[in-house]
Amino acid sequence: MNEQTPWTREEFEAKLRAKEIYYHIHHPYHALMAEGKLDKAQIRGWVANRFYYQIKIPVKDANILANCPDRDARRLWVQRILDHDGSDREGGGIEAWTRLGEAVGIPREELWSLKHVLPGVKFAVDAYVNFARHAAWQEAACSSLTEMFAPAIHKQRLAGWPDHYPWIEQEGLAYFRKRVSQASRDVEHGLAITLEHFRTREHQERALEILQFKLDILWTMLDALWLAYIDHKPPYFNIKAKA
Repeated sequence: MNEQTPWTREEFEAKLRAKEIYYHIHHPYHALMAEGKLDKAQIRGWVANRFYYQIKIPVKDANILANCPDRDARRLWVQRILDHDGSDREGGGIEAWTRLGEAVGIPREELWSLKHVLPGVKFAVDAYVNFARHAAWQEAACSSLTEMFAPAIHKQRLAGWPDHYPWIEQEGLAYFRKRVSQASRDVEHGLAITLEHFRTREHQERALEILQFKLDILWTMLDALWLAYIDHKPPYFNIKAKA
């Protein structure tokens, strides 16, 4: 086969899905979380830092919409913003995550202050938003395909957290319940865009690079958390502040 022969849609989709091995469910921080081995400070650290990602998701999606000339695509994609920002009738994912923060012991004002967000997490998330702002909308849509792997991680938390972390109020897990179905719906749309747009071998390989970039974002966030909350080496831990 010619090296530049495009993969079939089935082959291309399989290669996209094979990227699951790099999903952050396999990061040591998540492994400890799934095994019930994180302490309260480590759980709170994860919730507080992941919140920065949560509040930037609709910003990322708004950038995709701004670059998208396809009305039909916009009408479907805009639902993602509503899912997270909410509406007059429903609080949305950001509000649900705020309640998760309260359930693990982080007051609403403290969570929203972003005082616990690590520089490494902020840089990683901002890089993702910046990519969505400047990339072609189909490329930015492709980056969302980490959602293919998301239902498994949400189900893992729903199954394990009640036993491993009984101190967390159960109503705080509502975000994970909601995202199981929402992520599956979003994958269908994002995958359709990707399979349709990336048709040449060069473009298909580019799509795999984009998906890996997003996986790197998620992994890097947890690297920062590991250093701060597992190794107990937060930013500037070795610097003696002058009076």
